[in-house]
Amino acid sequence: MKHPPEAATNIFGESLTAAVRFTELLAAVGVERGLIGPREVDRLWDRHILNSAVIADAMPENARVVDLGSGAGLPGIPVVIARPDLDVILLEPMARRVAWLTEVVDTLALSASVVRGRAEESAIKQQLVGADVVIARAVAPLARLWEWSAPLLRQGGRLVALKGESADEEVARDGSAVTRAGGSLPVVERCGTGVLAVPTTIVVVTRLGAERPNSGRKPRRAGKQAQRR
Repeated sequence: MKHPPEAATNIFGESLTAAVRFTELLAAVGVERGLIGPREVDRLWDRHILNSAVIADAMPENARVVDLGSGAGLPGIPVVIARPDLDVILLEPMARRVAWLTEVVDTLALSASVVRGRAEESAIKQQLVGADVVIARAVAPLARLWEWSAPLLRQGGRLVALKGESADEEVARDGSAVTRAGGSLPVVERCGTGVLAVPTTIVVVTRLGAERPNSGRKPRRAGKQAQRR
């Protein structure tokens, strides 16, 4: 596996050691467990780790962040390594991926927690309501992603979705559906400009309108082992 590129030091700073360790775990255990393809090992830094970490710039300090469909931990784990002030919740429905995420969080002593479930489930909506930010990478088309994200967000909270080359197309196709469902007009932004050779493309949607009936509750802090079985 490649050594960390120079950009990694700029992005992770004092947390570079944790980023290197996570990348090593992905390259070894992650491949063994089928969480990442073996062909991705040589491009883990550029295509996965740094690409994910730079979206942390789109988040306010001390934000409560839900990584929807976290999978191998992308983008949530690079984000929390780069920004340990964030309270990141890794939401994932598959048991083997939940086990992996829990191991990584414990091994690296990250300020993150793991919850097993799906965003559309009533219990998950009640548990995670009031998030400042929902992040997602390669989960669903924009309209569906907003449908799942909106109930988790506080008023004024934002969805930050990594979309790559499909961003403009998805905004044009799904923008009206998103605004009808209580979101702002989706905006395409770039993160990591001047730091990454290829900046990360994100789509940002802000939740508008009145608070939902249950969003006034004080959110429950999800523990590392708060997994629905």
